[in-house]
Amino acid sequence: MKFLIHRPRRLRQNARLRALVRETELNAGDFIMPYFVCEGARVKKPVVSMPGVFQMSVDELVKDCRETQKLGIGGVILFGIPAKKDEKASGAYAQDGIVQRAVRELREKVRDIVVVTDVCLCEYMSHGHCGIVSKARGKEFVIENDATLELLAMTAISHARAGADIIAPSDMMDGRVAAIRRALDAEGLTQAPIMSYAAKFASSFYGPFRDAAQSPPQFGDRRSYQMDFANAEEALREVALDIEEGADIVMVKPALGYLDLVWRVKQKFGYPTAVYNVSGEYSMLKAAAKNGWLDGKAVALEMLTGFKRAGADIIVTYWAKDAARWLEE
Repeated sequence: MKFLIHRPRRLRQNARLRALVRETELNAGDFIMPYFVCEGARVKKPVVSMPGVFQMSVDELVKDCRETQKLGIGGVILFGIPAKKDEKASGAYAQDGIVQRAVRELREKVRDIVVVTDVCLCEYMSHGHCGIVSKARGKEFVIENDATLELLAMTAISHARAGADIIAPSDMMDGRVAAIRRALDAEGLTQAPIMSYAAKFASSFYGPFRDAAQSPPQFGDRRSYQMDFANAEEALREVALDIEEGADIVMVKPALGYLDLVWRVKQKFGYPTAVYNVSGEYSMLKAAAKNGWLDGKAVALEMLTGFKRAGADIIVTYWAKDAARWLEE
């Protein structure tokens, strides 16, 4: 019996055939657009290390999010830049804090969009760390884990009361998902989902974000609470813990160098899985495109498709608006 030779190229001959058998479809609804919200009015300040990204006052945020909503983007995530910082991160959980006010404005003026709020303390702490520091001398310092959980829970409650659709803790304190879930439930906020930064690594790709959020550590680094990028099995344990504690969505951050973990998380747990296409990943492609070394549009769409192919249901990305327009072409 003679077998016919299969020729895969038969289905690659033209765009129509390629579209017909395409396995992974990228949609604007897959994206969450990050925003950096600051005090003031009519403020739209460019972030130098992230071309196309801005620090925005609430009024400018509302304008921009109207456009984001019209593009069909799945949601937005807010990071606050307070006017003042202190060692208790009081701006993070203040009822009239910058994020709380931004959420209320979006709820009133841009209703049909998912609003996610990042729950962390680094932008609000005078020292730039994600928790309460009890000892600081050069590179030696101690983060008080359990005391920090109380502040994170207060922050989550204030965001949910303001109208946030999803609460997203990114601090990497032990037990923070359970603490936030208990606190939300105790306040009757049982319908507020948690998107946990479950596997967040101590990465060198975060530099431009710290410019945008004005949150670099004033001493030491974050390796005592963010994960070692060499560890995969530990990442799976972290995800399992967060699911056990009540996470509804789990995230891997960064994205580009961690797609093996995105795949493993999705296959092992089957939970809605997010990735954060972080600032360094964005900025290095922007720089390469500006210099003519890469086709920015083509590479961005290839990269975003790769995240989804690896198993990501949700992609937090600074490319969201550009990519949504490109997908409409």
